[in-house]
Amino acid sequence: MILLTHELRLLLRSRMAVLTLLLVALLSIAAVVAGMAEVARQRDIIARIQPKQAQDIASVAAWVGKTKDAGSAAYYSFHATWDAPAPLAFAALGLRDVAPYILRVRALGLEAQLYDGEAFNPELALPGRFDFAFVLVYLTPLFAIALCHDLVSGEREAGRLRMLNAIAGSGRHLWARRVLLRGVLLFVALAVPLTIGAILSQLSGGTLLAVLGLVALYLAFWIGLTLLIGRLRWTSVANAATLAGLWLVLTLILPTVAHVAINQAIPVGQGVELTLAQREAVNRAWDIPREDTMRAFYANHPEWKDSPPLTAAFHYKWYLAFHQVGDESVAPQVSAYRKGMEARDAAAHNIGWLLPSVGVQSVLARLADTDMQAQLAYQDRIRAFHARLRNFYYGYLFTDKPFGKADFDKAPAFSSLDR
Repeated sequence: MILLTHELRLLLRSRMAVLTLLLVALLSIAAVVAGMAEVARQRDIIARIQPKQAQDIASVAAWVGKTKDAGSAAYYSFHATWDAPAPLAFAALGLRDVAPYILRVRALGLEAQLYDGEAFNPELALPGRFDFAFVLVYLTPLFAIALCHDLVSGEREAGRLRMLNAIAGSGRHLWARRVLLRGVLLFVALAVPLTIGAILSQLSGGTLLAVLGLVALYLAFWIGLTLLIGRLRWTSVANAATLAGLWLVLTLILPTVAHVAINQAIPVGQGVELTLAQREAVNRAWDIPREDTMRAFYANHPEWKDSPPLTAAFHYKWYLAFHQVGDESVAPQVSAYRKGMEARDAAAHNIGWLLPSVGVQSVLARLADTDMQAQLAYQDRIRAFHARLRNFYYGYLFTDKPFGKADFDKAPAFSSLDR
């Protein structure tokens, strides 16, 4: 302990080391504060949509209450869905920075609504919003290099290396103490702001320990790499230049190349293409006999086949039916699109076993529930809610049951599973 205290005094005499540690701490604090502010903003938006939704439904109900028309209620009523941020989302915003976390849907065709705000898998390995994950993955390696690149070479160039190695009890123990001290101080500068943010966000202890373990492993990798280069007996300048090059390759160049390779190996269309395909199928319904549409609808939904036949007048059950048929017509493309996105996501995770920067970012996003799996799970909840919503309105449309003001309160309510 006395030797570690002595090493700490020596380290704190170095202005560069002190500034480095202070900068790491300040960046960590800023990242945690920025992440928590963004999560608070998203929670506030989600909270504010509820009363707005109630006002919107009340306006529609006041008008529909006069006509008792379930079709008008289905057509004009928007129903809010949302994806509440998980407790760790402040540390790794992930897809929440680019994909919608609020979507208002109607009982019409879902695919056109779902992909209007294109949800795509961004480069897991490329820089994104400034958050703790960004500080950890892209900036922390530079600070580890700054503190450790001249650990031995600096003493050699100052002419003290032989003396230090000759002192009893030094050698490996001396360098181990110095490395451990630098690693612990870097870890503390990162871990303390993160822990405070986690406590304020009510993050579970197990998840916090997992994140702190991930931080420690990532630091150990970069410090180990720095020590490995230091064993080559190069000058401090050569060590720093080599490590900076490795940082550039491992955190930016190779992840970018891997991302491009994944996209080439697993071609996936865009969600907007599904929107266009669904809308083409919907628009086609206006040009074909209505009986053909109803026949296709009843084939997959026989529970409504006893509905009274259509007359010459417009009926919303035909309108909603051809929207449903439009969704079902693009089901194979939707399935292929999803499988392609999942395959890309799995490939990105596999790349993480080779590239630590990609791996750490992927694991953080998974723990924070902000990755592609979380986005697809949100889409699944929207689909399940939309199915209940459709069936609710079908119960009125296909039986010609009047739809009054009181019936609006019977409509299904979306739940985000109370995260």
